[in-house]
Amino acid sequence: MQSYDITEWGKPLQLVMRDTPAPSGAQVRVKVEACGVCHSDLHIQHGALDLGNGQKVSFDSVGVQLPFTMGHEIVGVVDAVGDDATIAIGTKCVVYPWHGCGECFNCRNRREVDCENGRALGTRKPGGYSDYVMVPHSRYLLDYGTLNPLFAATCACSGLTAFSALQKLPPLLEDDALVLIGAGGLGLAAIAIAKILTDAKIIVADIDDAKLAEAKQAGADAVLNTRSPEAFRELRKLAPNGVRALVDFVGSGTTVEMSLRAVSRGGTVIVVGLFGGALTVSTALLPMRNVTLRGSYVGSLEEMDSLLGLMQRSEPQHLPVRLHARPMSSINDALRDLSAGQVLGRVIAVNEA
Repeated sequence: MQSYDITEWGKPLQLVMRDTPAPSGAQVRVKVEACGVCHSDLHIQHGALDLGNGQKVSFDSVGVQLPFTMGHEIVGVVDAVGDDATIAIGTKCVVYPWHGCGECFNCRNRREVDCENGRALGTRKPGGYSDYVMVPHSRYLLDYGTLNPLFAATCACSGLTAFSALQKLPPLLEDDALVLIGAGGLGLAAIAIAKILTDAKIIVADIDDAKLAEAKQAGADAVLNTRSPEAFRELRKLAPNGVRALVDFVGSGTTVEMSLRAVSRGGTVIVVGLFGGALTVSTALLPMRNVTLRGSYVGSLEEMDSLLGLMQRSEPQHLPVRLHARPMSSINDALRDLSAGQVLGRVIAVNEA
């Protein structure tokens, strides 16, 4: 089989040929039809995450060995199964990639996403920029029903991450304001999901007017360019009752500081993005203002199943996010465009038949 692998940190992916693996036990082999291209792939490709204050964590330090196959928004068809697998060959599925070790306390108690030794496909174990992907158990293969398979692929990360973050918010009233920072693939997915989950006013903030226009078209009630020197004054006009909740899909030191400044008394800030950096927080102001600050990382298997069901019941059966299908062979072009901020929506790498 062929895969597009990191063979040197920070360099373009290379075409690698290797033997097609055979599943054993409960393992399932999925023939990859398509795989979403995610911004987190850029961090993996470059080999490290910025922790702020000059500190980084490298991916080789957590067990990622080169060559490595990225790609975690995987849709395909069951191609082969081990002797203990209980799924039929030919089953169409979208893959839940966020696997844990299966043995620790969190994994045994259905908190797999919080496993300290995660084995997620495309970030720790070989992923979907390939002809085939090996999945350890059929429970990670979900039925996407009548959904467009390319859209279903995005539900494994961008859709799931947005959905899980929104699920962590407190109940919102119609006159409350919910601010989403970042109008990339995650932010655009969050707009449509939020409109299903809440009646609150949705305000999208970004520094790119083209992305803000896309957010407005996707259903945002209002948009705000945070480069404006009057951004906070404009936000107060857009949210006269204050900002009850804020989800930061960028996750830089600057955006988190801005979020804590913008959120109202009693409000909640959810940090999702992995841009990196650091911030200084007044510990006294957190209780004095009754503010909640927390992180949200991807989502659980149960949440992904719920999201797929929600999308199948919605009309239309997709989020208003542009999907750009590109051949898997042009994966480096897709990553380059994503890095340059030239993608409006989501890129899906499609395996040629």
